[in-house]
Amino acid sequence: MSENNNLSKIIHLAFPPEISGRPVICNLGKLFDLSFNILKSDINPRQEGSMTLEISGTEEEFQTGINYLKENGVSLIPVASKIARDEDSCMHCGMCLAMCPTGALSLDMDTRLVMFDLEKCTACGRCTKICPVRAMIIDPQDDNGIA
Repeated sequence: MSENNNLSKIIHLAFPPEISGRPVICNLGKLFDLSFNILKSDINPRQEGSMTLEISGTEEEFQTGINYLKENGVSLIPVASKIARDEDSCMHCGMCLAMCPTGALSLDMDTRLVMFDLEKCTACGRCTKICPVRAMIIDPQDDNGIA
């Protein structure tokens, strides 16, 4: 991989049945010199699939890899548009903290408020299931907002 690793993004991918058995993710590393870390995956051949990845590389490599995925029928959804927090509803009870595997939700020890870092969020959805007031929500938008 190139020495200039100036970009790392977490994205959620949706695979239609005709794509789910093809090695499109392997090709990100092989053809485009990108590194990827699979954070969550539900892929079955000949069925719809989904995957959350952290992809790293130069901006040019990243964009070329993203274009490759789109050209091969993979839908891309920015993770930031997958999980959101309703700031008015959150009562900062902290129940979500124990469920978050990435540290996207953390406690500010000075203010005693629960902080939400979208950059660390992998959209696993655990926080949405435990939140007693449903302040953590899955955003249904699929706007393919990755350039």
